[in-house]
Amino acid sequence: MIDKVISKRRALLAGTAFVAGLAGAGLAWWRMTPLPAVDANVEAFWQLSFEQPDGGPLAMQGFKGQPLLLNFWATWCPPCVEELPLLESIWRQNHEKKLQVLGLAVDQPSSVRRFLTQNQLTFPIGLAGLTGTELGRSLGNTMAALPFSVLFDARGQVIAQKMGKLEPGDLSNWMALL
Repeated sequence: MIDKVISKRRALLAGTAFVAGLAGAGLAWWRMTPLPAVDANVEAFWQLSFEQPDGGPLAMQGFKGQPLLLNFWATWCPPCVEELPLLESIWRQNHEKKLQVLGLAVDQPSSVRRFLTQNQLTFPIGLAGLTGTELGRSLGNTMAALPFSVLFDARGQVIAQKMGKLEPGDLSNWMALL
């Protein structure tokens, strides 16, 4: 009899743990899914300009008219740093085909400049600083997580977003959208 009660309790605990696990996974998925970018926020993005690490302005309007892969990153973010070689590769393979890659650093300018002296990146980098967090939110990054990437079509409309590190499969799927 006692064994039967213990078995029922174990089954009840296992069922409760399973349901709690599903609920937690569902909540994490929901929170990590970017929201669609609001048109007004997208239009506001195209009016922005950022300082470049070596000085001078980098106007977003200059990227409009061709597809753009926008990546929010920081020097202190390991997944961001891990995906930079992939972004560099995509840039080198596709910039002549009119796919632009732009990195917006959500970081201290001095840290970005130091990082870039040690890591050769040829795609454009803008210094977004802490305003980059709010810009990312306005483009659908509900968690203000890094890295965060947005793919714009040639008309300047958001066609894909990803919170977290980009993988080669993500980029293959995104290239098919263009």
